[in-house]
Amino acid sequence: MPVPSPNLYPPFNVVRLSHVGLNVRDLEKSRAFYADMLGLQVTYEDSNTITMRAMEERGHHCLVLTQADEASVEYLAFKLYADEDLHKAEAWFRTKGMPVEYVERPHQSKTLRTCDNLGVPVEFYVRMDRLEPIHQRYELYRGVKPLRIDHFNVFSTNVDESVAFYNEIGFRVTEYTEDEETERLWAGWMHRKGGVHDIAFTNGTGPRLHHLAFWVPTPLNIIDLLDLMSTTGYLANVERGPGRHGISNAFFLYIRDPDGHRVEIYCSDYLTVDPDLEPIRWDLKDPQRQTLWGAPAPRSWFEEGSVFKDTPVSEAELKATPIVAP
Repeated sequence: MPVPSPNLYPPFNVVRLSHVGLNVRDLEKSRAFYADMLGLQVTYEDSNTITMRAMEERGHHCLVLTQADEASVEYLAFKLYADEDLHKAEAWFRTKGMPVEYVERPHQSKTLRTCDNLGVPVEFYVRMDRLEPIHQRYELYRGVKPLRIDHFNVFSTNVDESVAFYNEIGFRVTEYTEDEETERLWAGWMHRKGGVHDIAFTNGTGPRLHHLAFWVPTPLNIIDLLDLMSTTGYLANVERGPGRHGISNAFFLYIRDPDGHRVEIYCSDYLTVDPDLEPIRWDLKDPQRQTLWGAPAPRSWFEEGSVFKDTPVSEAELKATPIVAP
């Protein structure tokens, strides 16, 4: 299936990805991982919930951790441009037959909860409480010095359908992996904010969250984080990298939080704001697709992910496989 042409006049205006809600089994362990080790700033906490933001973010939170019996993903959230876009989004999802409801979320305006075509729970809002800028509060920088949340990656049972769905609401494809034999999409990277992606889709058992990612200043911050993790009891949490992606050209590291949620530390991709920018095609068997230096990803990277709460999963329709590390 060909990559869809950009939809430059979508039914409502998504500004960017905003935040993610994770359910965790031990709130204190998760706090130690995200705040004390990675360096996110705590903006609210009680016995049941912790919210955090990264150093360049003015919004109240990019991460919501909630105590739960089982680890899962509660939702992926996106910021809309204006109140009228919220009403347009509600109407559009209703026409698609998706369940829609308004939910109360602390520190943000009226919030629409629905799901995408594969059942991923997604939320949309317009305004979030603004906090004082801290990007020049250098005494607060620690860990990997996370600057902002960058993207989500989701396991999809049908990447062609996922890309088509998000294309309808204005997400544009920047790069994609195609299976040469079937000419179907194995993965797709889609953006709103002008980077390589706000959300990406990877072929696999799903829907599940493959990873969330935080942007950091330089590759050296990733090296510093590896030194820190290897000497503070987190060595086993390092899954893949460091390295440079072929797709996106970004420098990366993949790690796992105490519940197994995968987190990418990410920097150095490129600008994609031109609406007529042509997407870059990669063949599934190209060894430089995963890592520009040729190193394949481990099997866990293709098979393991975080379930969305109360969302059933099924096997991928496309059975093609990439190069996997032995």
